[in-house]
Amino acid sequence: MKQQNRPLCGIDEAGRGPLAGSLVMAGVILTSEVEGLMDSKKLSEKRREALYPLILANSSYHIVSFSPNDVDELGISECLHRGLLAIQKHLPDVDYLFDGNSTFGVDNIRTMVKADTKVAEVSAASILAKVTHDKEIVSQAKLYPEYGFEKHKGYGTKAHIEALLKYGRSPIHRKSFRVKGLDEPKLF
Repeated sequence: MKQQNRPLCGIDEAGRGPLAGSLVMAGVILTSEVEGLMDSKKLSEKRREALYPLILANSSYHIVSFSPNDVDELGISECLHRGLLAIQKHLPDVDYLFDGNSTFGVDNIRTMVKADTKVAEVSAASILAKVTHDKEIVSQAKLYPEYGFEKHKGYGTKAHIEALLKYGRSPIHRKSFRVKGLDEPKLF
């Protein structure tokens, strides 16, 4: 339950489903209103990038990133668990609202499905997480140009799968995420 007069920390993540790149989580407590906030997936890349510095300037926030190796070794659920704990540690004494329907075993967190479309703080967290994730993987696209990360941001598009089948995994690919045609034993 939300306690009276306690600020709200909205929490969201980006990069849960891609085959490559980091999982990024953000917690945001808005200190001033930011116009135009909504779910990052419903905004253009240009609009998200314009809102990013406005959110930073008008909030207390914490961003947590888990490498592809972290995701492989710990699993998505454990990364989300640790990310929620890190956000609570860095942004204490507030109410926490996480987008989705699971707290991943962390106490004192409320959840709401589609909170990123309904609650400004969660929308802001969604934008910080998405822009951070996308900037990181676009910078890595320069190291691995054959995969086209700048276009698909690590998600399993047809072009990305074709590049994986042709070149195999890069160091920023998640090895624990199975890819049809790449991970099955070949039967001759």
